[in-house]
Amino acid sequence: MPLNISLIVSAYIIGSLSAAIIVCKVLGLSDPRQSGSNNPGATNVLRLHGKVPGVLSLAGDLIKGVIPVLVARYAGSPDWVIACCGLAAFLGHLFPVFFNFKGGKGVATTLGVLLATSWLLGLSFIATWVVVVRISRFSSLGGITAALLTPVYALSLMNDITYTAGFLIMALCLVSRHRQNIQRLLAGTESKIGEKKE
Repeated sequence: MPLNISLIVSAYIIGSLSAAIIVCKVLGLSDPRQSGSNNPGATNVLRLHGKVPGVLSLAGDLIKGVIPVLVARYAGSPDWVIACCGLAAFLGHLFPVFFNFKGGKGVATTLGVLLATSWLLGLSFIATWVVVVRISRFSSLGGITAALLTPVYALSLMNDITYTAGFLIMALCLVSRHRQNIQRLLAGTESKIGEKKE
């Protein structure tokens, strides 16, 4: 039990490392929390500072979802611990202890958790995001749609209620974090991929 608790707590701490903030600080760029959408996430960094910082932020947020799940799996942890590690990393991204509990929206970290849990599940998420974004050019809509379909994919591909429940919680949290995006989508004012935010 102490090992299981340590894994879950460590997952939260790893999730609390905001790649967007760290990348921008290291590269001497403006804090993404102070510009654009004010969201410390890869999409905002991409709009503000271009492809390289955006991709680095995306990779960092994805990796911090992968590592806790893989560590728990290779430690031989039961499914509920692995699922909790993925959820803890995700919640760490949303509510980072190192950044006053004000984090990003969780799409990239969700993808990292999914890929580490099941590569088919991760690919299903990616495919959904790509299809929606290619049609709409709205990154937020792609992330919301992919997140909402993830519990359905998990139940179909894994047939495991533990993982499905964890992914359902993540999906609901992710949608909640996109409230303003949803409002802008409905109002027709949401920025599309490729558009610069002043």
